[in-house]
Amino acid sequence: MTHGYDTIAVLDFGSQYTQLIARRIREKGVYAEILPCFASRKEVEKLNPVGLVLSGGPASVHEEGSPKGDPAIFELDVPVLGICYGMQWMAVELGGKVHPSDMREYGRRDIEIGGDAGILFKGIEGETSTWMSHGDQLDTLPDGFNVTAKSPTCPVAAMGNDAKKFYGVQFHPEVRHTVRGHELLDNFLFEICQAKTGWSMEEFERQEIEKIRELVGTGRVIGGVSGGVDSTVMAALLARAIGDQFIAIFVDNGLLRKNEREQVKHSLQDALGVNLEVVDATDQFLGALEGVSDPEQKRKKIGYTFIDIFDAEAAKHTDADFLAQGTLYPDVIESVSAKGPSATIKSHHNVGGLPEKMNLKLIEPLRELFKDEVRELGRRLGIPEELVSRHPFPGPGLAVRLLGEVSAERLAILREADAIFIEELRAAGWYDKVSQALAVLLPVRSVGVMGDYRTYEEVIALRSVDTWDFMTADFSPLPHELLGKVSTRIINEVKGVNRVVYDVSSKPPATVEWE
Repeated sequence: MTHGYDTIAVLDFGSQYTQLIARRIREKGVYAEILPCFASRKEVEKLNPVGLVLSGGPASVHEEGSPKGDPAIFELDVPVLGICYGMQWMAVELGGKVHPSDMREYGRRDIEIGGDAGILFKGIEGETSTWMSHGDQLDTLPDGFNVTAKSPTCPVAAMGNDAKKFYGVQFHPEVRHTVRGHELLDNFLFEICQAKTGWSMEEFERQEIEKIRELVGTGRVIGGVSGGVDSTVMAALLARAIGDQFIAIFVDNGLLRKNEREQVKHSLQDALGVNLEVVDATDQFLGALEGVSDPEQKRKKIGYTFIDIFDAEAAKHTDADFLAQGTLYPDVIESVSAKGPSATIKSHHNVGGLPEKMNLKLIEPLRELFKDEVRELGRRLGIPEELVSRHPFPGPGLAVRLLGEVSAERLAILREADAIFIEELRAAGWYDKVSQALAVLLPVRSVGVMGDYRTYEEVIALRSVDTWDFMTADFSPLPHELLGKVSTRIINEVKGVNRVVYDVSSKPPATVEWE
């Protein structure tokens, strides 16, 4: 993609942190784009990068089938930073040697930075805490490299060749656990690559509006909206660019949170001036889900039903030329297996699926953005903070927070419990402190006592997590008084519930959502 910005190419060797590397670079005002590790020199050259970052990865360079890059990228005459596996692959390609170590390093690890550590460690001296994740170690440096940092069990925690501007670190500077990682990235970007800042949401908004207007001309665009952050920002951007030429279609699937349909109409139609059409498809979705308990089957049934309904609604707009989707950059990376080893993390995204069925040209105005960038763009477009900072909500809605078979009665129970939880979090000032909060209706009943009667009713599980990137997450330490108040309200106000529990598991091994 040609922007006119200085660009860093991030080659993905399979690390769970690959996207985080790109985000950290973008946060500093420099555009970063992810390519698969096997991208050819010519493919990398198309980005005209001012530097390359080679991501980490879970494999060993000695394993058969382990990720390999094109060695010709080292002839591009641009600086290179190898991280973890990326450092090891670079070292081997340039003549060094890597071996499996008896002393593996995972988690926090202090390293000692050498007295002459070079430009990469400019301003960073002595001992500092880093985040390690490796079993192999580098024991023979390529020609021209020096050891720039070491740990008690890792003799080469970092290496550098200032003459060629090639560098490697065995730790992850992109994660916050590496205390001075942001300074190291600053040194690589601005001291070594001499990158110029220019990537900003202000500039993105200006360029994207121009592109949309030029592409659409006098045509018409339709697009699905859900009320979530991504589709709301997409709709607001298109409305800003082409006004009533964009028609937003909101399909009420009956799996929404309390009062969500009314909130969507107010926020999009009334507040942002989006040309909105609402379709009530509750009966179709509940009919499709009847008797279905398996979470993957739920997702598929919901996806197929949505496509059928949206297709039928879109067919009414015979003058439509384009379909808009709120696809984000992580969706693009994770949904296309050719993108690299980390591409298979998500299987449920159907990026580009609808246009194939409807024969419309596709517009994805957010496909280059990460979630935090989408939120920033939303603020620029005037979307209220309550919407912009809203917690993530799954595409299949409450159906995957309702374990077991979906029914209107069980949805009503979950909807009310969820609304009480979120309402109390907001009232106590905790909603914006946590990353995601939700209620789950369990497929079990428990014995209880209400008044003089024994009950045998449903169980609600509350879940709230704190995370920087949703790759890992800890449960939120909500005050007991708050949890007690939520529990009391749910049991008293939601008919059919007599027990409330709080989920204190972390990710991993658990996930944020239950299904």
